Amino acid sequence: MSDDLNLDLKKPLDRMTAKELRQLVMDKIPQISGASGMDKETLLSSIKEVMGITDEEGSAGKAYKEQVKNLKKKIKDLQAKKLELPKTETNARQALRKKIHALKKRTRRLSAH
Repeated sequence: MSDDLNLDLKKPLDRMTAKELRQLVMDKIPQISGASGMDKETLLSSIKEVMGITDEEGSAGKAYKEQVKNLKKKIKDLQAKKLELPKTETNARQALRKKIHALKKRTRRLSAH
């Protein structure tokens, strides 16, 4: 079932609040019913069961490995664009620098869990 599920999460499941998990289930995972009455632990276990994620040690980092890889590719592209810009375009360079910083922060957060 997890083959057709692409949730594109902003943060790890364990770090999400119960409210965010309920919304995720209602919007993107129709296989789980009764989400409005579930607590956080029940939601987490049912989401992991549907997605095929096991609770092994270190499996959380693997769950987001593809997202981290995509983010790192975006970072490399933005760094190349930043180097191509002339130093006189400080506003554009600074905007790219801030985007790169935000993406790096997101990769660190995803890979930490």
